Amino acid sequence: MLNEKYHKLAEDITKKFPGALVLTEEPMKGHTTFRIGGPADIYIEPDYASIIPLVQYLKEQDVPFMVIGNGSNLLVSDDGIDGVVISLGKNSDGITISGDTMVVEAGAMLSSVANAAADAGLTGLEFASGIPGSIGGAVYMNAGAYGGEIKDVIESVLVLTEDLEKKVMTAEDLHMSYRHSSLMEEGGYVLSAVLKLSKGDKEEIKAKIADIREQRVAKQPLNFPSAGSTFKRPEGYFAGKLIDDAGLRGYSVGGAQVSEKHCGFVVNKGDAKAADVLKLMKDVDSKVFEMFGVHLSPEVRIVGRNIH
Repeated sequence: MLNEKYHKLAEDITKKFPGALVLTEEPMKGHTTFRIGGPADIYIEPDYASIIPLVQYLKEQDVPFMVIGNGSNLLVSDDGIDGVVISLGKNSDGITISGDTMVVEAGAMLSSVANAAADAGLTGLEFASGIPGSIGGAVYMNAGAYGGEIKDVIESVLVLTEDLEKKVMTAEDLHMSYRHSSLMEEGGYVLSAVLKLSKGDKEEIKAKIADIREQRVAKQPLNFPSAGSTFKRPEGYFAGKLIDDAGLRGYSVGGAQVSEKHCGFVVNKGDAKAADVLKLMKDVDSKVFEMFGVHLSPEVRIVGRNIH
């Protein structure tokens, strides 16, 4: 039950930011690719111009909040999320192209950015065409696939720091490495990114994107909700192979299952709970460590109330 403080806060935000969608007690399973998660007290989709004043306002009100993109790498607790969730999506997804440079707002989907680059005859983003995340999320965790990473094409990133200072940072400034940026430790919010690409042959670029999509369809369990690769790749190993070699292909807890198609993915086979996924991840890590002496670290970001 939403308390009076948050009822009033939601009303105030609606008045103060008329361009924003503001919902109360909004189930997060509708905003994650895992299709899992309890309610956020307040859920907001602001327009791009409102992001900074909204963050400033929430800090002034001393309200807990988190910023998400497409929710493609999130596992949200069954008990939901305290405070406010700011979702940067279709209201903050602008893409501008000038020569071989793209300026992209944080909410833009990687698939849309990769397609826009292809249409402009720009190469370098093909690897990202099938990643179901936003630019903001991609920078936050240095998303990558098929031999490419977002850090490879970043010229600069506009970040709003925890002190509400706008800062232009490079991939080097952000200490971007495998599935990591310094934003994970230091906080801060990606507002936009400048991507530096190269001129290429439009048809070749589109053919490469089509080939990557075919590979994804062939190898990944796209017919079930998931958060992509569940575990990070341990140094010298592949998580999916370790899980398979441990005999865990198809292993289930409740509605959560190690994908029978690709063991690196945990999928929601139907009404899975976050508790199911967490238990399954713990079981998988224990078994892999018992058999091979290797621990598996989550790649998926686990958030919300009463997470154990």
